[in-house]
Amino acid sequence: MVISQSEYYISPEEYLEGEKVSEIKHEYIDGQVYAMAGASDAHVTVSMNVSMLLRNHLRGSGCRVYMLDMKAQIDVINRYFYPDVMVTCDTRDRESEYFKSHPCLIIEVLSESTESFDRGKKFASYRHLESLQEYVLVSSDQMSVECFRRNDQGHWVLYPYEKEQEVHLASVDFRCAIAEIYEDVLS
Repeated sequence: MVISQSEYYISPEEYLEGEKVSEIKHEYIDGQVYAMAGASDAHVTVSMNVSMLLRNHLRGSGCRVYMLDMKAQIDVINRYFYPDVMVTCDTRDRESEYFKSHPCLIIEVLSESTESFDRGKKFASYRHLESLQEYVLVSSDQMSVECFRRNDQGHWVLYPYEKEQEVHLASVDFRCAIAEIYEDVLS
């Protein structure tokens, strides 16, 4: 969630150095830094559930699952975001300790204050990542998962999942009941 903006241009290098010591997280868009606010119990629990399910599924595969505190770099448009959950299977991402540039899967858990940004400008930014195969939006207040999957023609196709359905994330060959994502949040 964006809560404040700086008044002057900050280089990507300055931003990355500042984030190493900052007590709060910031997202970076074209030289501007935006502070992020905290998240709700439901938001954090859903993020953790998805991360744990993916981590268990991908254990030993060479893919890495990151939650909340790892930045996604979109170098071609000068952006850094903190996805709620991100998966990279690209060995080039092992070279950077503080951000990943080649994720295959990004998941954002929606909240009332961030939903329009996550659906709009953030998704538009993420589409610049050539490695990205799926962008997933997970509601934090109802059983609803929207998976946008890039097809062979490069078009993004929506695969919606609702209560009692099985969620499929093709980028990492993962399947689970939607209820597992919402464990301890919704029933």
